[in-house]
Amino acid sequence: MVPSSPALSRRLLLLFALASGLSVANVYYAQPLLDALSQDFRINQSAIGGVVTATQLGCAVALLFLVPLGDKVARKKLTGLQLSGLICALVTVGLARTSCTLLAGMLAVGLLGTAMTQGLIAYAASVASESERGRVVGAAQTGVFIGLLLSRVFSGAISDVTGWRGIYFCAALMMLLLAWPLWRGLPAVPVSSNGLSYARLLASMWSLLRHDKVLQVRGVLAMLMFASFNIFWSALVLPLSASPYHFSHTVVGSFGLVGVIGALAASRAGRWADKGHAQRTSAAALSLLLLAWWPLSLMDGSLWALVAGIILLDLGGQALHVTNQSLILRSSPGAHGRLIGVYMLFYTVGSGLGALSTTVVYAAHGWRGVCLLGAAVSFIALLFWLTTCRRR
Repeated sequence: MVPSSPALSRRLLLLFALASGLSVANVYYAQPLLDALSQDFRINQSAIGGVVTATQLGCAVALLFLVPLGDKVARKKLTGLQLSGLICALVTVGLARTSCTLLAGMLAVGLLGTAMTQGLIAYAASVASESERGRVVGAAQTGVFIGLLLSRVFSGAISDVTGWRGIYFCAALMMLLLAWPLWRGLPAVPVSSNGLSYARLLASMWSLLRHDKVLQVRGVLAMLMFASFNIFWSALVLPLSASPYHFSHTVVGSFGLVGVIGALAASRAGRWADKGHAQRTSAAALSLLLLAWWPLSLMDGSLWALVAGIILLDLGGQALHVTNQSLILRSSPGAHGRLIGVYMLFYTVGSGLGALSTTVVYAAHGWRGVCLLGAAVSFIALLFWLTTCRRR
């Protein structure tokens, strides 16, 4: 491990947070645009969630085969290569003329955007001391969460001016501008895989999952939490762009700004985990996640209820996610890339299933059906956590 004092400077933490946020935003630009993509590529509304699912499939491949490379290859070099590939993928999506090209481009964006984002979080954890790891991961993860939320605002605003293709060209330009600060600012980190071959490195991920009980529990919680999260965000554009609202993509995307309040409020979750309050934080986060679906279900009567629900949903989701990562990164300091990769695989499965199921449920049962689905998944998460606590 490198010395922590220069690595933990405010400037470096800001760079990690900014780079992580910009990287993850690429994975979520499509969510407020599902109706536009459906019309442009003539994809049925009940099947348009497959665009998000293709992106999540890319995420899964990245977590299995690219993120673990950070434990074997110099992280700085690996980040540069992934950044170059991501720029190419974004341009491909912007130029897509067929649904096959669109889906292939989305898969590549999910692959490389996720590899960069999670690689940067593992990077941040590797330069942090044990006593401050929760705080450092929390700072980087706050950047991720804000980037995720603001991606919808950016996506909606740019699409109303230039069309949906302009979003991906702008995103490619932003990632290109990020290259120089990353190359100059990121510290060199020693490779920590102890000479493992690539095949043995990948095989060790299964061993980590099989023996690490904390990773197992926190992975399942992440899967359920992100399924709930994507059930909401993937479906929101459908009722808000229809009668009686007929909101533009800019207005729909601006609801992501509300979630920043919850994300910032939950940024201290890593500090609480460092102080031994991880279980209490988990209980509060899961309770908020479930409670959020009540005001969200009242959207037809009041948009203020929607705003309140978004704040609760993002506050609970961010607090739980930061707590999860703080806990799993306490062990195996030489395996941060693999631990993040395994943990985020659960997230990817949950996100993909959430995006796919919510468009099907909305087509059949409307917004109330979406809220019932989200509440059911959130309740299962709370029940699972209570069961594991009692066993321990």
